[in-house]
Amino acid sequence: MNIKNCFGCGVCAVVCAKKIISIKQDSEGFYAPCIVNLEQCTDCGLCTKVCAYSHKEVLDCNTTPQGYAAWSTDVVVRKNCSSGGVGFEIGRSLLDKGYKLCGVCYDVPSHKAKHYIASTLAEWQDSKGSKYIQSYTVDAFKAIDRKERWLVTGTPCQIDSFRRYLRMFNAEENFVLLDFFCHGVPSKLVWDKYIAEVEKKLGRVESVSWRSKEYGWNDSWVMKLQCDEGDIWHVSRRSQGDAFYQLFLGNQCLGKACYAHCKYKDLSSAADIRIGDLWGAAYKENEEGVSALIGLTKKGQQVIQNTDRIERTSHDMNIVLEGQMKHTLSYPCIMRPLQLFLSRTKVPIAFQALVSKYTNKLKSRLQIP
Repeated sequence: MNIKNCFGCGVCAVVCAKKIISIKQDSEGFYAPCIVNLEQCTDCGLCTKVCAYSHKEVLDCNTTPQGYAAWSTDVVVRKNCSSGGVGFEIGRSLLDKGYKLCGVCYDVPSHKAKHYIASTLAEWQDSKGSKYIQSYTVDAFKAIDRKERWLVTGTPCQIDSFRRYLRMFNAEENFVLLDFFCHGVPSKLVWDKYIAEVEKKLGRVESVSWRSKEYGWNDSWVMKLQCDEGDIWHVSRRSQGDAFYQLFLGNQCLGKACYAHCKYKDLSSAADIRIGDLWGAAYKENEEGVSALIGLTKKGQQVIQNTDRIERTSHDMNIVLEGQMKHTLSYPCIMRPLQLFLSRTKVPIAFQALVSKYTNKLKSRLQIP
């Protein structure tokens, strides 16, 4: 039995006492739950109780938010992170205070993003930088001991479901939850075709930076891939028509729930802390990277105040939110034919050329094999 209409957060598989829910990528390239043995289901309802998609409301903690512009005082961290490096520094600070960390890394062999556990600073290094593909959460979330203290990061929908899970076991006190301004998650089919084309030309990809600051922070939609054991680099910029960013930032390949069903724009969040890029006029001349940092709960605000190695400036929320998406997106008419094309094409294609040629006319011109 396949379950449709969800965010793919994976928390249902974590809470299921019978362990009969599996999270797999569907035919369109998104994670979705599947009940592997329906006969063992007891209709306990735990899966829907933790499911953020199944509830209209977001678990809002009703605290007046505090907003900042912030960045790491460690120049190396700031350079290697997508904006100001504040998420990394929050993790590092909590690690020093005895917390364990659950963040997202990029697994090169499988070319997938996944949540993982970090208990040392060396392990936490893999969390640096954005990963603009949907993360697999289940193994890491299952490894979390609710009696220990944790920082858990993720997309707003992942965090909303995870807080519901914690609340079910009265375990919120031990956790700090951090999310970010989320554009949406793109289909893994798009990323697979993008990587396949690069590897066909340059050899195996050894590392990925989605937001390289090689041309500065304000032009940091730069894909930088290290290929062939570091001898060859693939650098592609959104400002010059990078295929992945054309589809992702053009809202042409996101999950269905990221369109009309996303309820996490603006300040709508179940997290303690929200981070992102601080776009807008206030820091438009800055090329090192500035993070938007918001304490959404009293706990989150206390964590921010006690975080070492960051510089922060209080701002009115209008400045902190400038440039962020305020409303949900409309479902694009080209979404279905695009994903059908990508799923049926089994060999590497001239992906960049295809996207560059048809981005504005995919509905009428895309040929489905």
